[in-house]
Amino acid sequence: MTIRYVFALTGLLAAFALQAATPGQAPARTGTYYGAQATEYPAWFKESFLVLRDDVKEAAKANKRVMLLFNQDNCPYCSALVERNLSQREIETTMREKFDVIAMNLWGDREVVGLDGKTYTEKSYGAAMKVQFTPSLMFLDEQGEIVLRLNGYVPPARMQAALDWVGGKMEKKTAFRDFVAEREKGAPKKSSGEMISQEFFLKNVTDLRRKGQGAKPLAVYFEQKDCPDCEVLHHRVIADPEVRKALAKFDNVRFDMWSREMITTPDGKRMAVRDWVRELGVNYAPGIVLFNPAGKEVIRWESAFRVFHTMGMFDYVSGKDYQKEPSFQRYLAGVTEHVREQGRDVNIYRYADEPLAMPVRHVR
Repeated sequence: MTIRYVFALTGLLAAFALQAATPGQAPARTGTYYGAQATEYPAWFKESFLVLRDDVKEAAKANKRVMLLFNQDNCPYCSALVERNLSQREIETTMREKFDVIAMNLWGDREVVGLDGKTYTEKSYGAAMKVQFTPSLMFLDEQGEIVLRLNGYVPPARMQAALDWVGGKMEKKTAFRDFVAEREKGAPKKSSGEMISQEFFLKNVTDLRRKGQGAKPLAVYFEQKDCPDCEVLHHRVIADPEVRKALAKFDNVRFDMWSREMITTPDGKRMAVRDWVRELGVNYAPGIVLFNPAGKEVIRWESAFRVFHTMGMFDYVSGKDYQKEPSFQRYLAGVTEHVREQGRDVNIYRYADEPLAMPVRHVR
């Protein structure tokens, strides 16, 4: 671990510190790792030989489509997918009727013949497919093309929308984000009905091109009115003081994802916000896309992440760690190891308004 990398972790160390060891002395203990949750996947998932083109053909013959599920051990978001989503009868029924579900371990060593015909291990295939979060879902059509990708955990209603859209072969009829918006239009709202103001959002910014050698990285927040998940993001995630320090290293800009306001994108295109959202493929609010100081997208998320992963993504970009470590998950593993070596505890599944040491399952 380089000196620069250690310094890049400073914000994360502070976030999870309970009591530092005396300078010059070894820490009294290894920090506890909270929030990890083992997951048992349903027996009805397909037992695949992982020759994915064959899987696609077999699914098509049964009038189904393939869903690839990338997971990893002790992933609380993977556990939420099984315990919150797959436990709902409509979701399970749709998945079993419309999909062959194939689980792949992001760090696994099983041999995979990918959609490109090349041979990989599970972990090298995950890297080739640029999987940065678990769970990640990839839905394939009858030609083996990815028609939808969900990066990270999404709540049950939005997962059901994805299953209905892909399972109903709706991709040639309507864009997924429009399908979701129409589905959610009549749902009861549990929000203020207004977009949330934050002092760190830049005002009246319509030109997103990065200019000058001292340009900061750019964080673009896509939100909307009547958005309960946006309120969770603002009040329970980025309310955390250390998250605020992490995002202070960015130019932070927020747009209504349905706005017709004209902007200039980081790559110099002039278009309406709603058209840029469509071009980017942002499907949900809130969605946050992080760009480096040169204006190139580095990482994005539309998932129900909490403090640890959110702060990790900001630090991953501002510290330029993506330049030497393309896997965000490996970066987080290094962060976690370093924090615990300092005798500090880590909770990967905590909201800002919850204590560090929560009564959840954990591993040492």
